[in-house]
Amino acid sequence: MRQLEEFQAYFFRGLSGIYNDNEKKILFRILLEDIFDLPEIEISSKKHVKISEEQLEVLKQSLTQLKSGKPIQLITGLTYFYGDKYYTSPHALIPRPETEELVDKVLRDIDNKQSSTLRIIDIGTGSGCIAISLKKKLPNSTVYALDVSKEALLTAKKNAGKHAVDIHFIQADILKWAGIFENQHFDIIVSNPPYIQQREKKEMEKNVLNYEPHLALFVPDEAPLLFYDAIADFAQSHLSHEGKIYFEINQRLGQEVLSLLKTKNFSSLDLFQDMHGADRIVLAKREIF
Repeated sequence: MRQLEEFQAYFFRGLSGIYNDNEKKILFRILLEDIFDLPEIEISSKKHVKISEEQLEVLKQSLTQLKSGKPIQLITGLTYFYGDKYYTSPHALIPRPETEELVDKVLRDIDNKQSSTLRIIDIGTGSGCIAISLKKKLPNSTVYALDVSKEALLTAKKNAGKHAVDIHFIQADILKWAGIFENQHFDIIVSNPPYIQQREKKEMEKNVLNYEPHLALFVPDEAPLLFYDAIADFAQSHLSHEGKIYFEINQRLGQEVLSLLKTKNFSSLDLFQDMHGADRIVLAKREIF
């Protein structure tokens, strides 16, 4: 089995009963693109090309990992977000398309005249994809990115270096935010915090449960709005005049998040649906008296 075409047949057989044919093709293409840096247009034209023993071993190991349920993004160490390629790690969530919609919502709301003076903070940055995407589109803005995980921040910093953007990274626990930013204010606070309740685990795919960081996923059943509560309190002290909060939320808790923000004197509350029609983004402004 020295030709790429032969391995493709072997690869497809190995994933039978796990993925459908279209998913197999996508996974195979991703492996070749990200492991061997082959663009898609070259893959179809090089089916008869011979592969080395080293390449064959990498592909076989990748197939074994896929069969175990490991996400392709953690096998290749790469993923795509908002049109750009990012490094992944087991310590940061794999970016989701719904979070691209969060970034898109922030950018669509910004007046071009504001973009040079904006101060933005991404709370719970993980891989850094939100903060980096915003900084790339708003190069004159000042962007901060906060996470409690030292390991996640290492991934975020690596991604910032890959994209050559200047982000101010901070390791801190937003649940203990007092004193983190003395006398500093932000025009935009954006966050995709942990929001999955423990009881929802039984509904989740094993590849997420077994391979992605629970620290970034789950909240206690008795405190599903734990992080929204803390970030709203942080915003009361650190959101600028007419500043905005953008949250990604658990689709089951949209009204609860809105109610929480109302109790903390936030106004202009809006709830937006994602591409699947599920409640996913909350936008709030603070009531100014």
